[in-house]
Amino acid sequence: MLDVARRFFDLPFQERARYMSADIRAPVRYGTSFNQLNDGVLCWRDFLKLVCCDDLAAVVPSWPDAPTDLREVVSAYARSSRRLFRELMEAALEALGIRSGGAAEMLADCDAGSQMLMVNCFPACPEPDLTLGMPPHSDYGFLTVLLQDQVNGLEVRHADTWVLVDPLPGSLVVNIGDHFEMYSNGRYKSLLHRVRVNSARPRISVASLHGLPPERVIGPAPELVDDEKNPRMYMDTDFATFLDHLSSAEGKPEVLPPDQETHHQLMLRPAGRILAARMLLLDPICPSVLLASCRQEEHVCEHVCACGCGPRS
Repeated sequence: MLDVARRFFDLPFQERARYMSADIRAPVRYGTSFNQLNDGVLCWRDFLKLVCCDDLAAVVPSWPDAPTDLREVVSAYARSSRRLFRELMEAALEALGIRSGGAAEMLADCDAGSQMLMVNCFPACPEPDLTLGMPPHSDYGFLTVLLQDQVNGLEVRHADTWVLVDPLPGSLVVNIGDHFEMYSNGRYKSLLHRVRVNSARPRISVASLHGLPPERVIGPAPELVDDEKNPRMYMDTDFATFLDHLSSAEGKPEVLPPDQETHHQLMLRPAGRILAARMLLLDPICPSVLLASCRQEEHVCEHVCACGCGPRS
């Protein structure tokens, strides 16, 4: 998989540019940034986005036909990643204590859910300290399965410090997504991470992002919520609404400083006064993000007791 990805990015630019699009919903998309129309600073990377589904035969003909073995190799990898996602979700639901009907319903949604392959190339950069391969972010779905080569670059946020994740040969990295954090009512945490670049070698990675069907409303599992010990931490949302938010001009509030880590911009919609009492359990940057979201989106009635922003004048 990594070999065919590397050969795709070695193609002439004119060949790769056939798949460029500013539409973030395009099923096949080559580019450099998630939202090229609105992002002020582009990432130091190239990517190929491939939307997958249960019926791969329906989408594979739209994928690049060069290198000649790309469609065969990538479709096989997509199927394997989807099977792994199913097995990981079975184990995670069991660990959360969700069984019987709740588990069966969730696994059915996983089987019918979304999958997207993000094939990344982070070229060697002459001034790596002045840019990022990808800025700090968390993944928005349920689980992300990451395949990477042996070039360092991935960093995760831990204890207010960026920690380098050294690649392990023959291994995969699994990230918890925002929607799974919501479903688990905060028991599983989505992870803030970023990608650094270097001046010597390009880095190749393949992220398989898995989620539920776009119209499926996500909220904390009833089995994980009670009024006394485990109050509801998140309000309901759906993937389609989240994508609409990201593709809009409001997706990245201008009131945030340029270097602000905008983790959980949309997913943390506090339910009444619960968030104020539980704020210490959340990301330390959440208060400032919530305040920015309040001002930007005028959700002051929901957030007033949590961040004290008051009505917008």
